[in-house]
Amino acid sequence: MVSQGKGGGGSRNLTVTLRTAKGRKVASTRWLQRQLNDPYVEEAKRRGYRSRAAFKVGEIEEKYRFLKPGVIGLDLGAAPGGWSQIAADRVGSAKGKGQVLAVDLSPIEPLPGVQVLTQDVSANKAPAAIRAALKGGRADVVLSDMAAPATGHRSTDHLRVVALVEAALDLAEDVLKPGGTFLAKVFQGGAGGELVAKLKRFFGKVHHVKPKASRKESSEVYVLATGFRGGA
Repeated sequence: MVSQGKGGGGSRNLTVTLRTAKGRKVASTRWLQRQLNDPYVEEAKRRGYRSRAAFKVGEIEEKYRFLKPGVIGLDLGAAPGGWSQIAADRVGSAKGKGQVLAVDLSPIEPLPGVQVLTQDVSANKAPAAIRAALKGGRADVVLSDMAAPATGHRSTDHLRVVALVEAALDLAEDVLKPGGTFLAKVFQGGAGGELVAKLKRFFGKVHHVKPKASRKESSEVYVLATGFRGGA
């Protein structure tokens, strides 16, 4: 059962409050209530985006402009495909320009201008499979919105996220062209000291970015590294 709080004007200003959990856990109820009251969720549906996360990468890209027409982009942990949709639109892959390769262990429904590779990013065979699927075996941009399921134990969750970022970075070092860009999701105040030091060794500039589309209460932030030095 839901109730709509008082709001001015149309339905978009109404607040939906869940009165009963109907067997759901408290965390699940809170998540559902956030979804029901999230303007980005509604706008994603209106635009046909696979997820609200599309707005995050879109906002970051608008500021730093790394998905230019003709760019070859690799999207790791891509399901359900929100980031790939934005990338395909910006690079023009649906019109035959550049390429967007979406990689995930979970199947991804077809998207215009997006090539899908169902692959475990952490598998030993992943780098070779990804290089084989990329035009020329290299990418201009590597994106990663990968996140491990939360355990509720802060330290454990942090280590799991760091491991995913490091796996994405290892792949980026293997496939990025010189001058390339790496964007990945991290948590708890950003990338740790060792990871930042590694990024600075391989990239000219490293930024921490929190887009407006990222919920204020969320600890997620993104690390953007530009100017790949080609394994220097």
